[in-house]
Amino acid sequence: MNNSELNQRRLSATPRGVGVMCDFYAQKAENATLWDVEGNEVIDFAAGIAVLNTGHRHPRITAAVEQQLQAFTHTAYQIVPYESYVSLAERINACAPVEGPCKTAFFTTGAEAVENAVKIARAATGRPGLITFGGGFHGRTFMTMALTGKVAPYKIGFGPFPGSVFHAQYPNAAHGVSVDDAMASLHRLFKTDIAADQVAAIILEPVQGEGGFNVAPPAFTKALRALCDQHGILLVADEVQTGFARTGRLFAMEHHDVKPDLITMAKSLAGGMPLSAVAGRAEIMDAPAPGGLGGTYAGNPLAVAAAHAVLDVIAEEKLCQRADELGSHLVETLTQARQHCPAIADIRALGSMVAVELNDPKSGEPSPALVQQVLKQAREEGLLLLSCGIYGNVIRFLYPLTIPDAQFSRALDILSRILSRI
Repeated sequence: MNNSELNQRRLSATPRGVGVMCDFYAQKAENATLWDVEGNEVIDFAAGIAVLNTGHRHPRITAAVEQQLQAFTHTAYQIVPYESYVSLAERINACAPVEGPCKTAFFTTGAEAVENAVKIARAATGRPGLITFGGGFHGRTFMTMALTGKVAPYKIGFGPFPGSVFHAQYPNAAHGVSVDDAMASLHRLFKTDIAADQVAAIILEPVQGEGGFNVAPPAFTKALRALCDQHGILLVADEVQTGFARTGRLFAMEHHDVKPDLITMAKSLAGGMPLSAVAGRAEIMDAPAPGGLGGTYAGNPLAVAAAHAVLDVIAEEKLCQRADELGSHLVETLTQARQHCPAIADIRALGSMVAVELNDPKSGEPSPALVQQVLKQAREEGLLLLSCGIYGNVIRFLYPLTIPDAQFSRALDILSRILSRI
């Protein structure tokens, strides 16, 4: 069995709509290292798209899942509940940056968490409208496709989408969009598309993921909080990608002097197991009637056990501090590379949520081709990287926060060599 044979089988057995980036197939993984079926070793700077902040197969997480496996694997929490779900909710309630008493409900995927945040917001406010931002990504279900602010590849051929969803501008200094511009676009929506008193929620990523790792300025989140308070709108922070130490805090909203009403989370919450959550102000979370929230696999006990272990690892191994340290080293490497790489147009970072934007040095236009060149050369040298951005011209770095120092340095050396050649 080799990679080429498996690729032919994949093409015959699975639809093209499930896009696959790599031409190699995983056989084993440990912390920040992947091995394919041919025994090739790869440094993983993708981490399952920000799912593995605690690395592949962390011993604490593996042991927690194994222990739960010996007890039971499924009861459906809404039929027969279990203590671990309740205690995990208590732990998240204690640390979520929400004003006042907090409650948490668990689901399975990030998109499912966002959908349920919409349900909760509409039930709490009695309003239909939702506002998100250009470049944002919130999922692939019909509601979350409508919320997502990027057409290709997520929306092509799938419309029409649910109504009462509107997109404002997200601040991006590199692209000439200021905080004032973004706020003005919201006020225009209130004049041209939907009255403010019909808006249930404004949903934002404190750092846009798929949109290019654009970091929300504190002035923006403060202005959003004031706007929401003025009009009775709920502020929802989509922390599916930013949560659980990635930005140097447990949640990215902790960098801001404002608190959202609801927070969605998934990805690194359970270290590779499928688990998501919505946390929020208790009176808002209680708006849906009994039976209005849930799901057959929502809060699966194996995933809940993994999440308990994830929170333990983040605290014990000081992964928030580690995120800041690793991110600082990477930014320093990119800054040095910029002196010899005219294609580097911008470097953005919050903790270990780091990205570099590449433009064509001659035209100054976004260059997805250069990004693909870097990703290809990196894979050939044993480093797995991801792209993002509405133009596909951004490289994002999502290494496990548990990566050993020597391996991290080796990866940065590979990156530096490649950037010096483009």
